[in-house]
Amino acid sequence: MQTLTATKRSKTEKLEAIRNNGMVPGVVYGARVENTTISVPSVLFGKVLKEAGESSTILLELSDKKIDVLIHDVQVDPVKGQPIHVDFLAIDMNKSIQVKVPVEFIGIAPGEKSGLGVLVKVIHEIMIEALPKDLPHSITVDVSSLINLNDQIHLKDVKLPKGVTAITDLNEVVALLAAVKEEVVEEVVAPVDLSAIEVEKKGKKEEEAPIVEEKK
Repeated sequence: MQTLTATKRSKTEKLEAIRNNGMVPGVVYGARVENTTISVPSVLFGKVLKEAGESSTILLELSDKKIDVLIHDVQVDPVKGQPIHVDFLAIDMNKSIQVKVPVEFIGIAPGEKSGLGVLVKVIHEIMIEALPKDLPHSITVDVSSLINLNDQIHLKDVKLPKGVTAITDLNEVVALLAAVKEEVVEEVVAPVDLSAIEVEKKGKKEEEAPIVEEKK
């Protein structure tokens, strides 16, 4: 289990100042915990987020308390791509919880490798229920069974870790092998220069105009 040290912060502290000091502001709430505003080290939080994601339990050390939490929500700077705020959900380790877990696709689809079709990954998250200790970091789906066109992998075909139950419809398609669509290349027609036509017609009329000789 990943461990992260947090510091209580005052609601009057400016968030920008906290971030400039290498910290990420956040809040922890949930089972047997009062809503508490906190901050965590930015670099360490980034490592924990990468390892645990939003579906693995983290031990949050806050003052003299140790709290089992999940990373519930992360706000990210749209430009820098760095976390700017995080919500931690305190959980009861003895009670099952429901969370969304990312899907990790492994293997090679023979039908795609041969050029017969293209692999389509239909869903990327699965809602599951389990005790916190049994929560997986991700659900693995092997696509090596996709050989023929329209072959499908349903959620009921996916082997889930022990103690994990899928809440999502078991008949939902996780991945499939679809036919390759041919791209239609449209002929590009150059725009007509109306001004050139006008000039050409005008010139032609001038050239075709009859010559009138003056009588002497």
